[in-house]
Amino acid sequence: QVQLADSGGGLVHAGDSLRLSCAASGRAFPIYAVGWFRRAPGKDQEFVASISSNGGVSVYADSVKGRFTISRDNAESMLHLQMNSLKPEDTAVYYCAARAFSPNYYSYEYPIWGQGTQVTFSS
Repeated sequence: QVQLADSGGGLVHAGDSLRLSCAASGRAFPIYAVGWFRRAPGKDQEFVASISSNGGVSVYADSVKGRFTISRDNAESMLHLQMNSLKPEDTAVYYCAARAFSPNYYSYEYPIWGQGTQVTFSS
């Protein structure tokens, strides 16, 4: 099993870019599908993006499609989320998560979670 540690959050303005990272411990990272979820203040947790174990398949929420890119480096046991053209509605705590088998949208099917990293908009 792996453990996850997210990082890279910060204070952003409209149109900014930010790259989130998730470091995985343990040698099993390459067999896990991984994803990003987020929770905005007062809202339910929301799927952002996920990627298959070999990186060949990625899926995005409609709200971030074309702006965010998920990627992974299995040799380094790292997951990334490149976020471009950020909007105020992207303000949230972002969590990386891992599951065996294929990636999907459902947070309850991901048993392994990072601690979260905050992305906050500054006006």
